[in-house]
Amino acid sequence: MTVDNPVCYDREGEIAVIEIDNPPVNALSAAVRQGLSEAMARFDADADARIAVLCCAGRTFIAGADISEFGKPPVPPFLPDVINAIEASEKPVVAALHGTVLGGGLEVALGAHARVAVAGTRMGLPEVTLGLLPGAGGTQRLPRAVGLEAAIDMVTSGRQIGADEALRMNLIDALADGGDPREAGIAHARELLAQGHAGRRLSDAEAPAVDPQVVESWRAKVARSSRGQVAPLRALDTIAKGLALPFAEGLALERRAFMDLMQTPERAAMIHAFFSERRAAQQDDLKGVTPREVNRIGVIGGGTMGQGIAASALSAGLDVTLVERDDAAAAKAAAGIARMQDGAVKRGKLSQADRDTMMADRFRAVTDYQALADADLVIEAVFESMDVKREVFARLGGICRPGAVLATNTSYLDVNEIAAATSRPEDVIGLHFFSPANVMRLLEIVVADRTAPDVVATAFALAKRMGKIGVRSGVCDGFIGNRMLSAYRTAADHMVLDGASPYQVDRAIAGFGFPMGPYQVGDLAGLDIGYATRQRKAATRDARERVPVFADRLAEAGRLGRKTGRGYYIYDEQSPQGRPDPELEPMLDAIRADLGITPRDFTDDEIRSRYMAAMVNEGAKILDEGIAARASDIDVVLLHGYGFPRGKGGPMHWADAQGAAAISADIARYGEEDPYFWQAAPLLTRLAQQGGRFADLGKDAK
Repeated sequence: MTVDNPVCYDREGEIAVIEIDNPPVNALSAAVRQGLSEAMARFDADADARIAVLCCAGRTFIAGADISEFGKPPVPPFLPDVINAIEASEKPVVAALHGTVLGGGLEVALGAHARVAVAGTRMGLPEVTLGLLPGAGGTQRLPRAVGLEAAIDMVTSGRQIGADEALRMNLIDALADGGDPREAGIAHARELLAQGHAGRRLSDAEAPAVDPQVVESWRAKVARSSRGQVAPLRALDTIAKGLALPFAEGLALERRAFMDLMQTPERAAMIHAFFSERRAAQQDDLKGVTPREVNRIGVIGGGTMGQGIAASALSAGLDVTLVERDDAAAAKAAAGIARMQDGAVKRGKLSQADRDTMMADRFRAVTDYQALADADLVIEAVFESMDVKREVFARLGGICRPGAVLATNTSYLDVNEIAAATSRPEDVIGLHFFSPANVMRLLEIVVADRTAPDVVATAFALAKRMGKIGVRSGVCDGFIGNRMLSAYRTAADHMVLDGASPYQVDRAIAGFGFPMGPYQVGDLAGLDIGYATRQRKAATRDARERVPVFADRLAEAGRLGRKTGRGYYIYDEQSPQGRPDPELEPMLDAIRADLGITPRDFTDDEIRSRYMAAMVNEGAKILDEGIAARASDIDVVLLHGYGFPRGKGGPMHWADAQGAAAISADIARYGEEDPYFWQAAPLLTRLAQQGGRFADLGKDAK
């Protein structure tokens, strides 16, 4: 086996073994496709081989396409042809699966005549997460294996399933006892030979009946869950229409749909998101820097955020000590974390035995800071007050061992000022988790002026271990995400002051693809958070700044959103997800009258244009100031922390698609009515003048 031919052909008696060895994930590169094609031709010509086993070396079966080939012209042999050749063999082929069997890897397995998996194998067709659909037979073979609805579910969601579920669905024929896929495949091949069984070609299997009512029901479900994305609904149509055709015509229909989606802006955006997530962890200044070892962590504060951080750390195999102010608070926090882990057990993410061991051996809730003396890293998650946080860090500096990392979970506050409360500012870093921290994948890693490089490396290593996407940020009020949130929320508040309804704003922004509008988000987070931020900044507020008086009125009236049953919306048994409050519009009319504002109408398109212009403009300022190193990092933060629609790639990618000149012109027009707020970022102006793109920034320096 060589790099040029990563596919090996071997024989064990009458059994041919075709093994792929293309580390790290046995991706379907051109060399793998060519090697598979040649191995199948050799198997077909080998008179002494009665059956073949297709398996992979290393930690996984084929985990999908080769990402290094993304965006490049396709090179033959093409995957559909390779899979068709596997299926067309007159002698049976057994696919022996392990690790992750994804995308084209699962399509290869579906082209085999039998499938066996070792325990722990996971399978899926995640193409819709890249704006595509399975293009090598997945939409046509999968329904013939598992049925119409199970196939629709897997293809339109892109979700992975485990080996047990795959066996129940008839996606695989057997679940092996051992953990060696090669041996499992050979054992299954011997069983088939002994039984005189040739497996089955899915191309010859009868297509499941397509009930129009079932398809329409799924269409409604997919439309809700995909929020305007093109690929999931196109995949649904391809499954349904293809199954009504002869198999070869169904494959041709699928391939046309795949090639159509390859040309869509959505596909380009989702590929951008895919690569941006991987690029976020690449820090040139950390090459050769060794992270500090972290096995024991402390969490200070057992509220919702502290509980989520502790639960996430436990799931990552870390030992966790949580500190609360008194026994009652410690017990409450421990109970909350236990409920989170119980939920993981119910969802099949955690076994009951592992949950019990985790809570008994690797977790404790205490009231004494001294319990943190041996911690490798401590995360402070207390009330968002500089005085409180400085007091915590002053105590930690005298308790934690030398070399322990001291992290703050602040959402807005100055990490340099927090670090100054200790005698060891080089050990201090910001780790801004997003709530619920045991679910949300984003982690802003806020690097202060004196943070040591190995502390930064430790933060990125911790993010990876906890299954988070770490994004580096400099120090400023709100860092990357909340600073941008403040800008685009301000644009929304100005429109409400000038005559728009909060409900219209929410509908318009949801129509762009966000799961919620800004006022729904405010109700969910709690209106006291924004109120506290405005109060904190009141003393230094510029007289030209327009204040959202209506938001302050709601907070001062105790209308804090979902947690009080009333905010912008009313939440009760009748409307648990919220309904408009008839008292809000009269309150807004009175405020506008007091301020001398004559309300005007806004179109949904204008609402979206202003909202996005504010977001992009603030992103340009963040880049210009060096708070974010790359436009793609900003995209990752907004995608994973703020619900930005993945099908648009992130705000800076979206801006490149619109053109900096168009956005700059919008801002100039809006600035005629409010020159204080609407000031184009210098970087945006430069890009508009030069015809440049955010995506190209920094490329010349590499």
